[in-house]
Amino acid sequence: MKDKKDKGEAGLNTIIGKGSVIEGTLQVEGEIRIEGTVKGKISSTESLTLGNGGVIEADLNTKVAVIGGNVIGNVFASEKIELQSKAVIEGEITTKNLVVEEGAIFHGKCNMKDTTQPSAE
Repeated sequence: MKDKKDKGEAGLNTIIGKGSVIEGTLQVEGEIRIEGTVKGKISSTESLTLGNGGVIEADLNTKVAVIGGNVIGNVFASEKIELQSKAVIEGEITTKNLVVEEGAIFHGKCNMKDTTQPSAE
């Protein structure tokens, strides 16, 4: 099997393809791209990208979330959440930086805070 870095996909190590359905807890070291459906809980150490046709019915925890499809659940991204024009989110989002393209739909609560602040001593 060829190393994905040889194909210009450095960092992307998990792809859930269109038509795939996954239920349960998904933990990824690195980046993940979802074009199918995931139900349960998702955690990624780097970034999560949801394609236009993708569906997530889960709570997400990642560094950067780029949402182009439908999400029902809570999204936590320590650095940034980007809602692309076809995105539909129902749930609570928490992030330091939020980018919303025209056409994106968001129903829920938004918490914007510095997620890297040291705890009080």
